[in-house]
Amino acid sequence: MPALSVDIERFPIRGSFTIARGSKTEAVVVKVEIRLGKAVGRGECVPYARYGASVEDVVATIEQARRAIVAGADRKALQHILPAGAARNALDCALWDLEAKLTGRPVHEIAGLPAPRPVVTAYTISLASPEAMAQAAAASGHELLKLKLGTEGDMARLKAIRRAVPDTRLIVDANEGWNAGNLAANLAACAEAGVELVEQPLPADDDALLSFIARPVPVCADESAHGSDTLGHLIGRYDALNIKLDKTGGLTEALELARTAQAAGLSIMVGCMVATSLSMAPALMLAGMASVVDLDGPLLLAQDREPGLVYEGSRVLPPDPALWG
Repeated sequence: MPALSVDIERFPIRGSFTIARGSKTEAVVVKVEIRLGKAVGRGECVPYARYGASVEDVVATIEQARRAIVAGADRKALQHILPAGAARNALDCALWDLEAKLTGRPVHEIAGLPAPRPVVTAYTISLASPEAMAQAAAASGHELLKLKLGTEGDMARLKAIRRAVPDTRLIVDANEGWNAGNLAANLAACAEAGVELVEQPLPADDDALLSFIARPVPVCADESAHGSDTLGHLIGRYDALNIKLDKTGGLTEALELARTAQAAGLSIMVGCMVATSLSMAPALMLAGMASVVDLDGPLLLAQDREPGLVYEGSRVLPPDPALWG
């Protein structure tokens, strides 16, 4: 009979992490373990206030599924027991990991995916003054940078950063911070700076304008995209979607969403919350489908869990089974 344990863990962030909605100095994650005999499957999630989730709510939701998990519920059953979100993500990923440990088969093989390979991941530059962001970009040494924007002065930030790193690939995340009045000008500035992708420029509940304007830079849905049931809303407004397992409720739904989105003509970005390598490892299973990978969470922490993912320069390597999968 499986046994379930739930723990709240805190990991300090190196410096601080700032976006248009505010700053934080630590990553608070919920880790679950599902044990069966000597095998242990692990999963991690990040309760996120933007989606109405607190640590207490996520733990309570996981506890609602305890009886079913102990009774042997599998990933398919879990899809009906819990809604999409962080709690289901932790349990879903733990069940994938447990099956891998019990069968001796890696998760990619169980899922019918190619073996993961090292991939370039974006590295996030927190929102700050143009001068501070330019300095951070120049010092990063990464070949793909994700710029947190979404407040007044974004065009100055773009110019300063591009001057500091003239040859570095750039993507932008506005975190819903732009509006109808500045959208066109900001997108034009992104195009001029050679930005490859802009995430969530408008609020998720006010993004209809994207259907009616020219998009000189591909626009990616983040806060507007959750599970497969939100896909229809994105068609015509976005060129890509950012798949995060804490939104889809785990790898199971994320795989379905990625395949459905690609069939609908949308490009895939794989993203993350600020979290440890245990959150990133399952998301790496989607990297082969993605045109952009943004799994730098552990690089933003003062210390990752052990064992963690291996980052070599701008690339992240596939997870070791001792971590996950």
